[in-house]
Amino acid sequence: MARKRVVLGMSGGVDSSVAAWLLKQQGYEVIGLFMKNWEDEDDSEYCSTREDWIDAASVADVVGVDIEAVNFASEYKDRVFAEFLREYEAGRTPNPDVLCNAEIKFKAFLDHAVSLGADLIATGHYARVRQGGDGRFELLKAVDASKDQSYFLHRLNQAQLSRTLFPLGELHKTQVRHIADSLALPNAKKKDSTGICFIGERPFREFLNRYLSFKPGPMKTADGAVVGEHVGLSFYTLGQRKGIGIGGMKGYRNQQGEAAPWYVARKDVASNTLYVVQGHDHPWLLSGALTASQVSWVSGDAPAQEALAAKTRYRQADVACRHQTRDSAGNFTLEFPVAQWAVTPGQSAVLYDGEVCLGGGIIASAGPFQPV
Repeated sequence: MARKRVVLGMSGGVDSSVAAWLLKQQGYEVIGLFMKNWEDEDDSEYCSTREDWIDAASVADVVGVDIEAVNFASEYKDRVFAEFLREYEAGRTPNPDVLCNAEIKFKAFLDHAVSLGADLIATGHYARVRQGGDGRFELLKAVDASKDQSYFLHRLNQAQLSRTLFPLGELHKTQVRHIADSLALPNAKKKDSTGICFIGERPFREFLNRYLSFKPGPMKTADGAVVGEHVGLSFYTLGQRKGIGIGGMKGYRNQQGEAAPWYVARKDVASNTLYVVQGHDHPWLLSGALTASQVSWVSGDAPAQEALAAKTRYRQADVACRHQTRDSAGNFTLEFPVAQWAVTPGQSAVLYDGEVCLGGGIIASAGPFQPV
């Protein structure tokens, strides 16, 4: 019987490298695919594509798998980056990693893998796939809760999940590092990548300035007092504390008599006004409900039950919520019994039933918290 062919996304990082070895150990025929998704600034100090390709090719040689590089920069620019810019222009804070997974890593990548004769695809994400009793595929959280990436994968559908393997889903990161060390992989000590893929470690403001034009405007408090000038609404996100530029101003003081820090609380795109408040628990930073659009459900259907759990940002612990579909487009609302901090339009609201990731949507708006 012929071995199943798996095309694995290899980034040059430790996770996908160990995934390649695990798949070979499981008896699959493995082909590595290195995706180049950004090429505007290949020669800049922030671009690591060349080094990543060298690492991926070196690992492929050690593990004993074939590898090829494929350029998805055009698809990335059209499907991910253009949406990223549109969202920032509208005053929202998008999460490009969610869109990249849905449109590039599990769509363009999957299509290319099929052209290579792949039976399955695999990535180094920390998540799991399980086929339920009804034949549908479920997206599960990773065993390592601190590394779980199901939040970023919530837009995957049945067709994508049915052909996807996550070799690291049952492992802890410490085990992955140990395997890399024991195999003497050339990138065993490589640090995990951080930040948005196409921005890297460069200053965010400097990057956006290359693609968007910005208009300074007033920075006001909740009572309408002007306390400064912002440099452009797109440079700020709700809940932001650093980089606002008014840290030394006098104002609200806590019980110890200390001046409380300022936070970005609202954006008014129509008047080009940025609102800031003092104190982490200011009412403007607390929400008791949200509305989400651009909805995607892993099973293909909205969950029937109302009592679920949700994350409104990555790294957040699951919080209890009440889910209701509100219109024919499938947009939904979530109501929270406990105040949620800095719920941000443009980010994803992802729903869970225990360890099962059900799907979610893009936060369109948030409502104030009203204690019972």
